[in-house]
Amino acid sequence: MDHLIRRLLYIVAVIGTLYHLYLVLHPYLPLESLRISILDLTQVQRATHVFLISFLGYLLNYIWIKKRKIGGSFPLAVMTALMVYEFLKLDIDTIFKVAAVLVWCCTMLPTLVPVVQRASNIACAVLSALPFAYLVIHYEKLIYRAIMPEPWDLVMALSEVLLVLGIIFRLSGPIMPIFVMVFVLYNIYGDIIPGYFSNPGFSIDMLLGKMYCETEAGIFGTITGVSLKYLIYFTTLGAVISKMDFGKIIANIALLFVGRSPASPGRTSCIMAVLMGMFSGSGAADTQFVATLTKPLYDKVGYDKLVAAGIIATVGSIAYITPPVMGSISFLMVELLAIPYSWIIAMAIGPMLLYLFGIACYNELYVRKMKLPPMENISGHNFAYFRRYSYVFVPILLIILLIYRGYSINITVSLAAVLFIIFAYLDKTVRPPVKNIPDALSEGIIHLLPIASAVIAANMIMSMMVMSGLASKFSLVMMNISGSSILLATLFTGIFSLILGMGVPPVATYVLTSALTAPTIQQLAVINGIPEEAAILATHMFLFYYAVLAEVTPPVALSAYAAAAVIGTDPIKTGVFAARVAVPKYLIGITFLLSTSGTALLVIPVIQTLPLSEAIFLIAARYFLSTLAILCLNAAVIGYFLDDLSKLERTIIGACAIALFFPSIETDIIGCVVVIAFLAKKWIEKRRSIRTPEPAA
Repeated sequence: MDHLIRRLLYIVAVIGTLYHLYLVLHPYLPLESLRISILDLTQVQRATHVFLISFLGYLLNYIWIKKRKIGGSFPLAVMTALMVYEFLKLDIDTIFKVAAVLVWCCTMLPTLVPVVQRASNIACAVLSALPFAYLVIHYEKLIYRAIMPEPWDLVMALSEVLLVLGIIFRLSGPIMPIFVMVFVLYNIYGDIIPGYFSNPGFSIDMLLGKMYCETEAGIFGTITGVSLKYLIYFTTLGAVISKMDFGKIIANIALLFVGRSPASPGRTSCIMAVLMGMFSGSGAADTQFVATLTKPLYDKVGYDKLVAAGIIATVGSIAYITPPVMGSISFLMVELLAIPYSWIIAMAIGPMLLYLFGIACYNELYVRKMKLPPMENISGHNFAYFRRYSYVFVPILLIILLIYRGYSINITVSLAAVLFIIFAYLDKTVRPPVKNIPDALSEGIIHLLPIASAVIAANMIMSMMVMSGLASKFSLVMMNISGSSILLATLFTGIFSLILGMGVPPVATYVLTSALTAPTIQQLAVINGIPEEAAILATHMFLFYYAVLAEVTPPVALSAYAAAAVIGTDPIKTGVFAARVAVPKYLIGITFLLSTSGTALLVIPVIQTLPLSEAIFLIAARYFLSTLAILCLNAAVIGYFLDDLSKLERTIIGACAIALFFPSIETDIIGCVVVIAFLAKKWIEKRRSIRTPEPAA
């Protein structure tokens, strides 16, 4: 039975990836004239995508069951049972009520009784085909019945919701589906909530019709479309690179820069993370890749294990903001803001470089403070190797070029994947077995499963918030709490985002914070003199940036857990050290919103709203001051610059760093004057210590 399920999983996964790749070619092929619903209609395409995620997810969970604690499972089971209870109160035939209870038993009962989980996974995989087939057959009628769905519509809608929640639980744990149910139950029981956050309360049939029947809401909305239109192609690209054995080549190219310096392990981690970040868009995957290949280097030099794990975890998360592949949030921004993806690439490059500089700076100061010994070059290659395999970067250049030429992302990434395959079989030193191609297609969609399920959940949450009007209520409360201060509003949102990121993936964190806090922040930014368009871009880049930082913020830091698993350290302590390495990065994002000068870090907002000469000056000045601030803050955190720093010196230099981060002429001048004086003092002291030999014993 296990072998049969594995084969079925493999075959359906290959077919699923081929389906998505065919969608790229479909507009140019003869089948386009036949108007086949799963190929031509947005709603049915998204339903097909959701079906594949659900079906493959349950099969995968049959093979690889991850144990979950009852403590997290019980709230989800109770909350979904409440939804089913509301369904049973509807005036419909008993057969429909029995069907609802049976679906709940298949999807949610195994969360409480793990012994039946394997059997339930098969049942759920089969059940997932029913609401999909029903929608394909009745898609035209369903749209018109969204407000007043028929009994079978309701059963299929409830089944789809429970099946999606069940697969999210199995793949990612209980927190995300519990979040979904909080918003669903808020919409159902909002009329019994006292005070400002009360809502009229919506009937269960209306909610189910909204989530299943409407094209742009619920399960099959715009956010789910992000997974269909973008994410599947990048996970497939990553799988192709891995199966064509280009991962090792990229790692070897990074190792060419190791050299003999004791700081080389950290430097190599930075280079490797950026190179892999161009392809992966996954912080945890990038972290694990870097950790596996650089662990021997850190051990050889003698880094403290927690410091090594902290550096790797922090640098691994850079994959989320490394163009041209920046994870699901960037593509969601394309859809929600209706802006070109090239804008997001341009806005992300600067903060990514500052993020990288902060990690490299921490690494260099740590090595000097600890006086670690140099090491031999262990790369085993020379720069002829780089010239020999430099063609691996051609597909990435192709992606960037075609995106800036206006081609769709799915076309550019699909072409890049094909190009990698062609290169692999043209190069005799690479040339993997032919079976690696279907293996890559299979892994392409399987790697997407946890990400796509979280994206679908985020779509459900967004739909519930729109119905209840919660976002506008939250914005007014936030405005009152912040006292119309952009700084307080930004700090509040940053903390809120980090707390959310402890329990949900970055894409869900971004969706929630953008819906609840973005309107207030944008309004306050405009009040503080930032042009409206620049305020919108800066707000969403800030939310994007902070959703990524949750990856390295304890106690739940996925990149820290990935690094700890390889380095052999405690995950919580690793998260603490990762946050330590990331201290400057927490401040970079806040500066986007505090003034027009702060938005200069994103380049696009000031270029669009200011004369070019003024924009260039602001960009150059802000990057210089931010770089200096990062250097000072890392010196304060580590306690070293040219020499060990006293507590007073660390306090002074740390305060200067914060002043330099704050985009204001007054704080910039004060910070620069104090830092220049401080650095001059340390340099003079260092020169004197070199000239004055220590007295003989």
